[in-house]
Amino acid sequence: MSFTSADSRWADVYLAAAGRAISVCGDLLAATTLALVLQQSGHGGFAVSGLLVAATLPVTVLAPLTGRLVDRADSRTLLVLVGLIQALVCAVLAFVAQPVLIIALVALLGCGLAVTQPTLAALVPRMVREADLPRASGVVQTAGQAGMLIAPALAGILVGQAGPRLPLLLSAASYLGLVGIGLFVRTRRGVSAVETVESGPFRLRDDRILTVMTVAVAAVVGGVSAINVFEVFFIRETLGASTTVYGFVMASWTVGMVIGSLTFGRLRPHRLTMPLVLSLLAFSCVAVLAGSAVGAAGWLIPLWIAGGITNGGLNVCTTVIIASRVPAASHGRAFAAFTAAIQGAGLTGLLVAGPLAENFEPRILVAGAGAAGLLAALACLPLMRSEPPTTPADAGRPEIRDNVAA
Repeated sequence: MSFTSADSRWADVYLAAAGRAISVCGDLLAATTLALVLQQSGHGGFAVSGLLVAATLPVTVLAPLTGRLVDRADSRTLLVLVGLIQALVCAVLAFVAQPVLIIALVALLGCGLAVTQPTLAALVPRMVREADLPRASGVVQTAGQAGMLIAPALAGILVGQAGPRLPLLLSAASYLGLVGIGLFVRTRRGVSAVETVESGPFRLRDDRILTVMTVAVAAVVGGVSAINVFEVFFIRETLGASTTVYGFVMASWTVGMVIGSLTFGRLRPHRLTMPLVLSLLAFSCVAVLAGSAVGAAGWLIPLWIAGGITNGGLNVCTTVIIASRVPAASHGRAFAAFTAAIQGAGLTGLLVAGPLAENFEPRILVAGAGAAGLLAALACLPLMRSEPPTTPADAGRPEIRDNVAA
């Protein structure tokens, strides 16, 4: 199996969660600050769009390479080295004003993220027993969502009070959280090329359950991610809400994700199944559809919290399913491939959303995004089969034990 054979190392889990919260906050703090810098300096939507693409595209494009790297290199070396490089790049960003150079440096940060995301994801199953993985995943996911909740507000306050340099330098310091994980977390993984070959080649499409799950989640994300563009017009213009109400609505989905991560983290692994994944996807889209029909922005808050709960539960489910069905030697490639598919779908949704926002009424667009996601989830139902008694990860594969620092 892919999990530790000893007792769960909760100290490592909490350290990883703290590091994830700090690094996620740093990522969003930098992205939000740079978007404000470009907007305030008179650059238009193309510059901001280029910034978002530069931050996301490396995670999608580099997945085949970074997945292999994560499975073969020592996790401590990766986290320390990449964390230091990201801190340096972000520190340079604090003193750069040219849009092209900003976008290029953000793309470099994205390359680092393409390495650190699967590294952290693959480490968590090594920290705990299989029965404890939902709880551990919930703790780490919750920490990341706390970082997401804090960063935008912090960026707005700091840019308004002190200018962009301070938040960018704080963001640079936050990347040192990854260095701390690498140095202080006892759990390590680093599979040699020989072990990787012995475990067999890994292809996500060879496992039907994982393929259906990836297609379903990516399809729904592609449909619903456009909401990130539409909702500012829907909430501020169609519903006539104030900026304060808009901020509360924007935060409510993340609050729901925190609740969902903690709630679903209490479930036993055998209850986190593919049917549950499809149900959570469908319910999140139903929340968006219901939101498109409201007459006041305040009603979006409970609906967005409900949607966030399903989103948080989905994150826990997908982590547990991937970790349990894929051999430990291939966890880096599996998480990198899954993340790349989701990021690519989200990026596609964002790119399509821009032209649509220029030509259609916001309420129609929000309803259309929710409907598209719901149809995508329902379309995956015929593709789903019952899971076989023995998963591909276990069939004829030797256990790969943990590497724990003395």
